[in-house]
Amino acid sequence: MSRTSIEPTTAAAGLVRRALSGPAMGSRWTAIVHVPAPFDTAALASALAAAVEEVEDEMSNWRPSSAVERLNHTPVGEWMPIPRGLLAVLEAALAIGDASDGAFDVGVGDLVRAYGFGGGSRRPDPARIAATAGRAGFAPPKSLELDPVNRRARRLAPLTLDLAGIAKGHGVDRMAEIARAHGVGSFLVGIDGELRAAGRKPDGGPWIVGQERPDREARALAGVIELTDAAVATSGDYRHVHEIDGRSISHTMDPRTGAPLSGDLAQVTVVADRCMVADAWATALMVAGARRGLDLARRRGLAAILVGHDGATRSTL
Repeated sequence: MSRTSIEPTTAAAGLVRRALSGPAMGSRWTAIVHVPAPFDTAALASALAAAVEEVEDEMSNWRPSSAVERLNHTPVGEWMPIPRGLLAVLEAALAIGDASDGAFDVGVGDLVRAYGFGGGSRRPDPARIAATAGRAGFAPPKSLELDPVNRRARRLAPLTLDLAGIAKGHGVDRMAEIARAHGVGSFLVGIDGELRAAGRKPDGGPWIVGQERPDREARALAGVIELTDAAVATSGDYRHVHEIDGRSISHTMDPRTGAPLSGDLAQVTVVADRCMVADAWATALMVAGARRGLDLARRRGLAAILVGHDGATRSTL
């Protein structure tokens, strides 16, 4: 059975370094903190685990009882009360969807499931694929209505919401909130490569995180990114794939074509103040493609690195 772990400490500048981790969203959450020696690390680890579990209860498409899945099954037109966290994520998703001209779209859940990436089967379903073939223009702003005052939502069309492109980032932001609430000023928290840093390390240096090379066959670093009070997220088409008729199918869906993304980018990394924002924009720029994505990043003032299948790297950093 998986459990939260706490690694041994190492003294530095009057603080000790603790590395914490636990299961999260089919992967693991991690936290590196620098705290005084008497600090109750076990309490922090427990609170971080509880926060991640709360996010999964609200946003996991693999949990039939999650809030987003209950919303997906609420009759069209009927309001459903939703948790505060889910409301914040849906508001951000709709805003980024609009700002990206629909490149980011949380309404593609039917496509995601048809190709075996979302809640349910882990294999492509030919019948579902046929049923969604050519279906484009999911446009959640026209199919989902939010009522922030009464904290509720309703679907205006039979779409299926999938929050895989933003929920992990939100989970990381929640971890950052928990760390700060426990008085921790220097930390690096993450879920499956989506990361957020606060403060600096005791030696005064920034947090250093690796940028993975977009290679399906091996894991290797392409470079490093320095973070101080910032978050980073990466989207790519080289890790989560299925093979259909000898072709590799990406887990990222293209709402413009109603099919898995088949673009000219292999990877996009975005640095932002919040991990939720970086997470969603990394997906949006992947869908937008190299030229349009770079232009979009510049217009929106995003710090982004776009790596093409041809090996060309474009950056706004």
